[in-house]
Amino acid sequence: MIAQLLRIALRQRFVSVLLGAALIAAGIWSFTQLSIEAYPDISDTQVVVISVYPGHAAEEIEQQVSVPIERALNSVPNVIARRSRTIFGLSVVELTFEYGTNDYFARQVVLEKLRDAQLPDGVTPTLGPLSTPIGELYRYTLEGDGRDSRELREIQDWIIRPQLRTVRGVTEVNSIGGFVKQFHVAPYPDKLISFGLTLQDVIAALARNNLNVGAGYIEKSGEQHLVRLPGQVTDLDEIGNIILGSRSGIPIRVKDVADIPIGKELRNGAATQNGKRWLSARCIC
Repeated sequence: MIAQLLRIALRQRFVSVLLGAALIAAGIWSFTQLSIEAYPDISDTQVVVISVYPGHAAEEIEQQVSVPIERALNSVPNVIARRSRTIFGLSVVELTFEYGTNDYFARQVVLEKLRDAQLPDGVTPTLGPLSTPIGELYRYTLEGDGRDSRELREIQDWIIRPQLRTVRGVTEVNSIGGFVKQFHVAPYPDKLISFGLTLQDVIAALARNNLNVGAGYIEKSGEQHLVRLPGQVTDLDEIGNIILGSRSGIPIRVKDVADIPIGKELRNGAATQNGKRWLSARCIC
């Protein structure tokens, strides 16, 4: 059989060369279409539902957030495993789908089913980044002379992170450590009582006076002049000058009944490198 093939190839040299060139071209094209991965991803499709409920214990979050979400997602098709993790202020529900399930199909179905979950006010579940369990690309630390953890976290969240998320293939950048900047309002109970105010009055005044309002437009000389009322606070002085009410014609401001410092968000852990605390982050692709 081999001898006969060799005789045919020698007799039909042009056809043999043509077939060989076609095989070489097909091999080169196949090589360019081959997906090459240093670490092949053989994991199943996963969708992670993350819910934040600040200030509540793990037991409360398990009963009011994790369990309702799990019940709402019980009818999601192609799911082979479900599990949840609940800690202080945080609920994470993970769904693992059958191998070959389209990522976007899985996320769309989960979003549709999440609408049926009965959750407390202020809890808005979100989906984790579109990545696989081995999608973490790298970790880095952010250091700066003369800057504290709050300043470094601010630089990370508002400068570095947005730019990294524009890189092709990067779906999420998670910040670890540091302190998130917050404006705190700490009322004094005795002063509130003396002015006849309550904590709810302070909360309502802060919400009411931290909004931008549009008031339409005014026509003048054939032109439209837009009218807007900027009301969002930008610093501690503006928060302190918010009026809560009046007494004998004298306005009562927030700074009259509360201390207004720059604070930080509560956190549950810290990032360290070589035994020192640093702000770190991880990129997920």
